[in-house]
Amino acid sequence: MTENITNTQYSQPMPTPNPDIKNLDRLAMLLENKVAVIYGAGGPIGGAVARAFAREGARVFLAGRTKAKLDKVADEIRSNGGVADTAAVDALDERTVDEYVDAVVEQAEYIDISFNLISYGDVQGPLTEISVEDFLQPITSAMRTQFLTTRAAARHMVKRGSGVILAFGGDGAQTLPGLGGFKVALDAIEGLRRQWACELGRHGIRVVTLKTGGITETLPDNVPGRDEIVAGIQQAALLNWTATLADVGNVAAFVASDLARTMTATEVNISCGALVD
Repeated sequence: MTENITNTQYSQPMPTPNPDIKNLDRLAMLLENKVAVIYGAGGPIGGAVARAFAREGARVFLAGRTKAKLDKVADEIRSNGGVADTAAVDALDERTVDEYVDAVVEQAEYIDISFNLISYGDVQGPLTEISVEDFLQPITSAMRTQFLTTRAAARHMVKRGSGVILAFGGDGAQTLPGLGGFKVALDAIEGLRRQWACELGRHGIRVVTLKTGGITETLPDNVPGRDEIVAGIQQAALLNWTATLADVGNVAAFVASDLARTMTATEVNISCGALVD
């Protein structure tokens, strides 16, 4: 019986080599010929994502409130051979967002990736000590901007039958006192992400959130209690390191690429174990 099993196994045809493995040169640039819109691209995380996308071959459209910050990122991208365009955009204004995305598609012909990384203007403090306006500020801003930018991109992506919507934040049981409405806003984003994924999946559009346990590089040196915050991020990680801006950019580029074509309706946890799923 053993001999028959062995003969049967050897009689099976050899698996066909993966064509992607045979043509590694074609995979050198994950986002070649892709068009990406990045909101909040003048900030540390948005800038890191923009540089990573451009490095991987994407044409990047950088949007944000401060043109000078966007131009600085764009100049760096161009100096390294990338293609970048900038525009001052209020990602909380419906008409502005719709017109901006329409203009991007008119110029580039299509849009493959939309990533909203703007800040939400959160006021942090104990819930018993902040006003209802301050509590609702990040929740309202997060819901409004993520809805507007996703809807504007999705309307064009549906026509092509493909696209990737990325968000940054992520939910989970872990939280800290004194965050005001910020953590609630992140949880709300995940609810919105699930709804968009449910409705857009049949059109070939993926919706994914990236979450970290904190990026120490984004903390200015003059932030009160910076050393304690950094120590807390490091102590929370299960690995002996924490995520960097480069890590965020690299993972975002992979998730936005066709290599991640099976990933949607989910979070990608790059917290080094600080956020346990």
